[in-house]
Amino acid sequence: MDPILHGLMLVAQPVNLALILAGVLVGVVVGALPGLSSPMAVALLLPFTVTLDPVPAISMLAALYCAGTFGGSITAILINAPGAPPAVATAFDGYPMAKKGEAGRALGMAAVASVIGGVFSLLVFLLATPWLAEVALSFRPPEYFALAVFALSMLATVSGRSPVRNLIAGAVGVLIGTAGIHLTTGVQRFTFGVPELADGVHFVPVLIGLFAMSELLSQSRTLNVLYERITSVVIRLPSRDDFRKVRGTILRSSVIGTFIGILPAEGSTVAAIIGYNEAKRWSKHKGEFGHGAIEGVAGPEAANNAATGGAMVPTLALGIPGSSTTALILAALIMHGFRPGPYLVQQTPEFIYAIFGAMLVANFLFLGIGLAGAKVFSRITMIPPTFLWPAVFVFSMIGAYSFSGSLFDVWVMLAAGIGGFVMNRHGFGPAPLVMGLILGAMVEERLSQSMIMFDNDWLRFFDSPIVVVFFVLTVVGLAWPALAPRFRRRDTPSEPAP
Repeated sequence: MDPILHGLMLVAQPVNLALILAGVLVGVVVGALPGLSSPMAVALLLPFTVTLDPVPAISMLAALYCAGTFGGSITAILINAPGAPPAVATAFDGYPMAKKGEAGRALGMAAVASVIGGVFSLLVFLLATPWLAEVALSFRPPEYFALAVFALSMLATVSGRSPVRNLIAGAVGVLIGTAGIHLTTGVQRFTFGVPELADGVHFVPVLIGLFAMSELLSQSRTLNVLYERITSVVIRLPSRDDFRKVRGTILRSSVIGTFIGILPAEGSTVAAIIGYNEAKRWSKHKGEFGHGAIEGVAGPEAANNAATGGAMVPTLALGIPGSSTTALILAALIMHGFRPGPYLVQQTPEFIYAIFGAMLVANFLFLGIGLAGAKVFSRITMIPPTFLWPAVFVFSMIGAYSFSGSLFDVWVMLAAGIGGFVMNRHGFGPAPLVMGLILGAMVEERLSQSMIMFDNDWLRFFDSPIVVVFFVLTVVGLAWPALAPRFRRRDTPSEPAP
């Protein structure tokens, strides 16, 4: 009980609460602006958190993560332009509601469903993280290697992109992570005579380039795109009948979102789409979907916000990021000298409870901000891109340089931005590459340690039942994109013969 109280007291300090509020405001604004996203905002803020203490730094980033996921629903509902990928499914019914003059009702339901889903996942996070960390204490290097390989295999299904492209992007991330001095042998690899590469490629400039600069280049091609804007927003909370209608949908989507969030490399977007599909499947009013169904707003919003708390579970308990944003939070933890995993939970449990408290406060803050500020947020979308994107460029340059005071990192950021832009144009998303970059070091280090333990006898990997289970799950994860259509065909009833 003492660590819980200690953690909550850390969050309750005025400075920490002010930073959480700032994170929520930035998250809602960033989430509401089409083209910007939570990963981009976290990547830009990452270098500036170096001067902060660990608790306020991670609390602010976690609050931004929660609020940014909700913020995307604002523009999804008002202008049919999801501010963030997880809000894509919200636009299916949120925008038709706005066109019928029910924007306030849709925004109110999005805010309430988001908070319920977020709080539900945080309770699971509070209970599951210590338990999972306790299990992980029995892991040796072979088990960690198998777990990291399984997490990489999940890239085959992340973001709904081509499984092959996802795996290629993940492999590129692993390859980038091998540059520098090998920790086991001391051999320099892929430095090409550049002294700055001896320590490896710093992940912060890469992340800023992939998420901020590449998006800037992508958005430069759509400067003349005009959205139909709903500027008259009537603030009317959903009625009791609305809540009675969606209570089952919110509970179901909260469970789905939390489960999807816990899976390595999945995330809010996948959870939102599944939440929407399940809301439609279980609804008694399927014909309303696509034309302004209140369940079509509640389902994806509860699911995508529930995924935020779920994604923090493997991030903190195992050191395996549950989404692209938690990969950045994982990078922030490492930057502040923490080693995410079971020892973090065992040795500094108050830190875990502080993050829980920060995310809980953030959920209730964006509930009030979302309900009271809908009219204001409807004007955010009118910020001219000619002002917005130059500011992103300036912050990207400053952030990349301030991380270690090296101009080389600025060039790395620019190269990552151009590479991310080219990848996006050819269907390669940044999230798999980030996962590969984060997990690559774990895969290589644990494999080297395991082979030393086993005296280079790789067959001894199969002596551990846990390793075998993860290897089997890896094979299933890689094969699932090809097998899933066959299972769907079997489930589809055949038409009776005439």
